[in-house]
Amino acid sequence: MAALVVRGVRGVLRCAEFATIPRRHRHKKKWAATEPKFPATQLALQNFDMTYSVQFGDLWPSIRVSLLSEQKYGALVNNFAAWDHVSDELQQLSARDFVNEAISHRELEPERGQTAAPSPASWAYSPNLRCFTFDRGDVSRFPPSRFGSLGVMDYYLMDAASLLPVLALGLQPGNTVLDLCAAPGGKTLALLQTGCCHIRDRSQVRVTSWDGRKWGELEGDTYDRVLVDVPCTTDRHSLRENDNNIFQRSRKKERQMLPMLQVQLLAAGLLATKPGGHVVYSTCSLSHLQNECVVQGTIELLANQYSIQVQVEDLTHFRKLFMDTFSFFPSCQVGELVIPNLMANFGPMYFCKMCRLT
Repeated sequence: MAALVVRGVRGVLRCAEFATIPRRHRHKKKWAATEPKFPATQLALQNFDMTYSVQFGDLWPSIRVSLLSEQKYGALVNNFAAWDHVSDELQQLSARDFVNEAISHRELEPERGQTAAPSPASWAYSPNLRCFTFDRGDVSRFPPSRFGSLGVMDYYLMDAASLLPVLALGLQPGNTVLDLCAAPGGKTLALLQTGCCHIRDRSQVRVTSWDGRKWGELEGDTYDRVLVDVPCTTDRHSLRENDNNIFQRSRKKERQMLPMLQVQLLAAGLLATKPGGHVVYSTCSLSHLQNECVVQGTIELLANQYSIQVQVEDLTHFRKLFMDTFSFFPSCQVGELVIPNLMANFGPMYFCKMCRLT
């Protein structure tokens, strides 16, 4: 009886509330049949919870919180601006150039009697890059970049972890360089800042829309250095933006085919590399299916189909140089993985350096 009274009171209250709304504003809320029941960001989070909780175990809750929190940025100094003045301004913000700090520490190691560094190929870094970040735990933000006295941007805000694949590529002056998957262009911009890219046609940097999967056939055995920054699930974007989200239901097949596309692109990059040249493969995904599995599968593919031997470079020393700035996953089978951490909320960023032997 009491339950009937409660239901009756609720019904009267709803009617009273409805009666206070002017007639012209009364409507029934309708949902389009095509509107997704769950947004793509929620589908992405469900997918990550199922897969990454197994892959990362106890680390996943920390990574998850960091992915859903505000990302940390670095300021890549534009060498075509008044870079010395720009660097001074960034230092006044209490930011530090993490690249040159790491290089300075490496150069001091032999003097301190530490273990000898590995072979030059494994720790060679791309020169002339200056990127400022705030210390671990410092959530300060850089002011928006502006045009400087020379009419170009003083610096570019980017995920500082995305600079690591470019550094690991180890560019040297005069190298012929291929950025196989250049869009949206952040790493290409960093490559140009090194001043090491050799222009093959002597007039301009070539930008094409050719299918990257066919590059090994178009220009085989051509390049000294190749960067293969492949399309991936872009984990942080997938959790924060519904637009252009690969977890949209209409893109399910595209998402499932990503590892195959990544293998094809990496194989093309290795085929376009000269014997003795180096390739860096990178993604902004945490997925081992898009990271280590792609590298290992591509190396096996080239060995079986083309009799080409590829060696994965040990980046342990490289990782140690940047541990003060980034958080690295300790259990990668091949390559290195920057994992998001609230104290250093960069990434995710996976990168693996390979040398084509034959």
